[in-house]
Amino acid sequence: MPNCLPFAPGRAIESIMRNPTTKLRDVAYGQFTERLLAQEIMPGQFISQRELVELTSLPLGAIRELIPRLEAEGLITTVPQRGMQVAHVDLNLIRNAYQFRQFLETQATALYAVNRSDAEVARLRAQHEMIIGRAEAGERESLLDEAENTDRNLHETVIDALDNDIISKAYRVTWIKIRLIRQQATRLYVDIIIPVMRDHLRIIDAIERRDPEAATAEMAKHITESRNRAIDMQS
Repeated sequence: MPNCLPFAPGRAIESIMRNPTTKLRDVAYGQFTERLLAQEIMPGQFISQRELVELTSLPLGAIRELIPRLEAEGLITTVPQRGMQVAHVDLNLIRNAYQFRQFLETQATALYAVNRSDAEVARLRAQHEMIIGRAEAGERESLLDEAENTDRNLHETVIDALDNDIISKAYRVTWIKIRLIRQQATRLYVDIIIPVMRDHLRIIDAIERRDPEAATAEMAKHITESRNRAIDMQS
């Protein structure tokens, strides 16, 4: 899954100049999540509107329009007498986020196994086999970003194959929370690159056989193991 690039002053304005239809509140959302995943904003942190203005280099009006969306998505909570608090990584967040993934991804995997594109699945297999080959050859530390991209790509490919914009958007909000959890606990560490990629290959194997039950079972097992790693790190 992709790491966020460091923030450069003026990026929001440059984005608007490149795409005049871009709304400031959407740019603000992108800036907020970018800073959150770059750990410039920390889970559990209290933050003011003025601080968000300074972090994003965007006007106060855009930040005020942003806040209801962040609250609706559970990325911030307004705490009486204290202000806005960024989502806190705890056992409740872990259980809720992974349960949401289980519901969505198991059903999506079953459908994907029936309707998948042979060429697309072949690309997924090649990506995973490349990561495993390079990791087994000792190239692990430098593979971390590519492995995380490959990890996320499989899951988003399965979800996006549903061709349901509501589900895809909801899934990506959940993935932001998963990234926060992994930063605190179970980021795709070097020593689990190969096991995670092999988990994915078992899912891909079942998809290639057009076996939705086996593919669903492998996906459920994979998500459960990821959740358990996160819970263990919180314990």
